[in-house]
Amino acid sequence: MARLNYLELPVRDREAAKRFYAQAFGWDFSDFGPSYAATMSGDTDIGLDADRDAVRQPLPVIEVADLEAALAAVAGAGGTISVPIFAFPGGRRFHFRDMDGHELAAMQPDAG
Repeated sequence: MARLNYLELPVRDREAAKRFYAQAFGWDFSDFGPSYAATMSGDTDIGLDADRDAVRQPLPVIEVADLEAALAAVAGAGGTISVPIFAFPGGRRFHFRDMDGHELAAMQPDAG
């Protein structure tokens, strides 16, 4: 079953955001490049994205078993694909807008 497994948050300063969440909630982050960090709990994780070209609103990410089938289902249900399927460390995903204009992503983790 598809489930919400990730939330990306746009941040102005990755290091300041990491310090805030570590102090407030005890979260540990792994860095992925100069502008991205994420928790790696294996549950619902949080990504901190300081890339100025990134989506500038929170981005819920839904884990699915079959990415191509999810893309077809989203389009068939009336969603708009805003970013086609692409690979990232750990899997592949696409972004879409729902009927109210909310931006979300669907991802399929790498087999392993």
